[in-house]
Amino acid sequence: MKIKEVLERNPVIPAIKNDMYLEEAKNSSSEIVFVIISNLLNVTDIVAELKKAGKIVFVHVDMIEGLSSSAYGVEYIIKNTGLDGIITTKHNVVSLANKNEIPVIQRFFILDSFSFKNTIAHIRENKPSAIEILPGIMPKIIKKIKNMLNVPIIAGGLIDEKEDVINALKAGAEGISTTDKSLWES
Repeated sequence: MKIKEVLERNPVIPAIKNDMYLEEAKNSSSEIVFVIISNLLNVTDIVAELKKAGKIVFVHVDMIEGLSSSAYGVEYIIKNTGLDGIITTKHNVVSLANKNEIPVIQRFFILDSFSFKNTIAHIRENKPSAIEILPGIMPKIIKKIKNMLNVPIIAGGLIDEKEDVINALKAGAEGISTTDKSLWES
């Protein structure tokens, strides 16, 4: 699976918390869904439901309640849930995913020029399959990163209007991750 091609076909990505809006995500036209909050007891069932609906499923492994994002915890989730890829903020988890040949989206919170510089360095070092920039309402930052690096960019966080989607895509983001289900069919 080439994440860039999936994002080209599905620029708006349903992002669900536990099983909230699971049915809506299953029935959405998007072929990819992000599970951004789950727990050890429900993550396998959520992934199975989404896979049964034909979805490509990425799970935010840092946000699985009851799981440590240690190497053992992440390997357990990779081997036992049927996920297609993982989302993480942690550099060691990106390395582990790459080692296991699992697509990985690394999330970065860009708050100031220092975090911007660190983000660029970490992307170059970790080589994630794609990155997610938060908050996603920063077209200027999306454009800067797009001009500096050749990595698919997903904008997420605080995306709650169609204008936010349009602005992020115009700035160069390949995809938008949002929990706002009113935007899923944008």
